[in-house]
Amino acid sequence: MSPHSREPAVLVEGLVKSYPGRGTVLDGLDLSVAAGTVHGLLGPNGAGKTTAVRILSTLLRFDAGRARVAGHDVARNPAGVRERIGVAGQYAAVDEILSGRQNLELFGRLHHLRLRHARRRAGELLERFDLVAAADRPVRHYSGGMRRRLDLAISLIRSPQVLFLDEPSTGLDPRSRNEVWEAVRELAGAGTTVLLTTQYLEEADRLCSRISLIDGGRLVAEGSPADLKSRVDGSLDDAFLLLTSAGAHDGRAA
Repeated sequence: MSPHSREPAVLVEGLVKSYPGRGTVLDGLDLSVAAGTVHGLLGPNGAGKTTAVRILSTLLRFDAGRARVAGHDVARNPAGVRERIGVAGQYAAVDEILSGRQNLELFGRLHHLRLRHARRRAGELLERFDLVAAADRPVRHYSGGMRRRLDLAISLIRSPQVLFLDEPSTGLDPRSRNEVWEAVRELAGAGTTVLLTTQYLEEADRLCSRISLIDGGRLVAEGSPADLKSRVDGSLDDAFLLLTSAGAHDGRAA
């Protein structure tokens, strides 16, 4: 095992971010994500989840602290980070007029893959995400689950070491949600590190090997789903409510 293989895929220490007129959003956030795992980032609305992911994916600068992704410093070497990550936002970023195959080939070319490589990679991903039968149909005819799987495939065009997922199953029916969950499990099983934000606690419970609860821009609790549930002697919903300020609005925690 090389020394770098023991380094967390994502390492955040004392991260601070403020916005004019809004105040401090991240207030010394610490986070460590082991390589090859699915790690959940959960918290109430406004806790700083999206801001943290935008910083880690080099879309936003931070004010203080330290952040490393896939062995590269986010502030000093953002290009090195971008070469090693994939990002899938809350809504599928696909062209509905193009087919699934054309979408993948287009994004491959946008990532500077040669045409032959882009076509080969598109074929590999269509097979991996069970989209071969629909590969040449316009995306407007895809179901929600198929679109989301295509979006995941697009985020993997360059075989990223770390994948950031923002609300991966928002708006999906139960069947489509299960399809996406299975795809995420397969990614982690193949060695991709997945950091996901979600409002679905069942999703975090079923997918994540470790969960970080953040509130007010700080880490307030961390552990496996089983660890967090045992801490409050209840469900993951109970842990979320009792360990974050979300419970104050539910009348179950101060």
